[in-house]
Amino acid sequence: MAEDPAKLTAHGKDFDFPVLKGSVGPDVIDIRKLYAQTDMFTFDPGFTSTASCESALTYIDGDEGVLLHRGYPIGQLAESSNFMEVSYLLLNGELPSAKELAAFSSTISRHTMLHEQLMSFYKGFRRDAHPMAIMCGVVGALSAFYHDSTDISDPVHRRISSHRLIAKMPTIAAAAYKYSVGQPFMYPDNRLSYTGNFLRMTFGVPAEEYDLHPAVEKAMDRIFILHADHEQNASTSTVRLAGSSGANPFACIAAGIACLWGPAHGGANEAALNMLREIGTPDKIPHYIERAKDKNDPFRLMGFGHRVYKNYDPRATVMQKTVREVFEALNVSDPVFETALRLEELALNDDYFIEKKLFPNVDFYSGVILSAIGFPTTMFTVLFALARTVGWVAQWNEMISDPGQKIGRPRQLYTGPTQRDYVPVETR
Repeated sequence: MAEDPAKLTAHGKDFDFPVLKGSVGPDVIDIRKLYAQTDMFTFDPGFTSTASCESALTYIDGDEGVLLHRGYPIGQLAESSNFMEVSYLLLNGELPSAKELAAFSSTISRHTMLHEQLMSFYKGFRRDAHPMAIMCGVVGALSAFYHDSTDISDPVHRRISSHRLIAKMPTIAAAAYKYSVGQPFMYPDNRLSYTGNFLRMTFGVPAEEYDLHPAVEKAMDRIFILHADHEQNASTSTVRLAGSSGANPFACIAAGIACLWGPAHGGANEAALNMLREIGTPDKIPHYIERAKDKNDPFRLMGFGHRVYKNYDPRATVMQKTVREVFEALNVSDPVFETALRLEELALNDDYFIEKKLFPNVDFYSGVILSAIGFPTTMFTVLFALARTVGWVAQWNEMISDPGQKIGRPRQLYTGPTQRDYVPVETR
């Protein structure tokens, strides 16, 4: 705790509030007793200036373009680690030994299959149902099948449900895709890696062996790492808020998926890809840049800027390298990629974008990569949810284990009518 408290003067009185220090980042004014002492609340729409919890998982410095998982820079993890190792790190706080990683990966592999009755759920959806609608329903239904891991007060139950969610999400996501294209579901093959298994379940067919391309597998693994956790964003806060009521973990993750579905959150990479397709070719970029500068024009450059990052998104650097590797490995010639590179170059050298700190974010390139691999845009947010599940689960576990956690209960600034008397309908 800092030595000097924060001082507030209100209604002619002075109040002191403790200032808390984290291991890194800005200090925090502890206002837990604000209402009791002052009979006032703070007003913070979107909670952009409010720390809702204490967490040791992920740290972001938006001004410097820093993203750390348990202290490790995202660039190092994406370049040198793999998704299973990052998952272990987020859940347990430290990187695993070779033996620990092998045991963890084996445990996840043993939970990849879905209950056969749960698989029949898919047939209840319309053929053209959005994969995210299917994912919300199926994940929410997991608690109806796995009763032996829903006691949130039991650490063993929490561990088992965490492993199940991480393991089953690729199977659920792949099945949602298969159902949308009318192909038979593919059962997991636990001889493959976590990411390789998902790709096979998504694009493989029973009639022939699936040829797993190493460059594609590595690219997907990086995408999963880059989306694994991102501090207290909207969907993570939703998971924590749902969990604060004591809801089972499957329901909490389903709530996070529903929040992620929003176009302002998980749908940004689809919007960025659609924008690049609308621009079409590099020669049209100057016209669209001018449109983006025009306040009266509804066109916006999607994939640029970030609510948190006011510098280059560190995940975008990895993505740019990855997209080149995928295109070269698959021998893809796509004008969308050339347009993306040229647009980034022009925008980064334009005073308007520099002044407003509109740098490319992770969504700018991820949609291009996913499209090249073969995913339809309807699957983009599903892949985001698949990767983010480990972050949601880690955040949920941290919250449940926190002795100071309380049920979420935001307050409001009421602006409606004051008390008035009821008037019978015949006299109104």
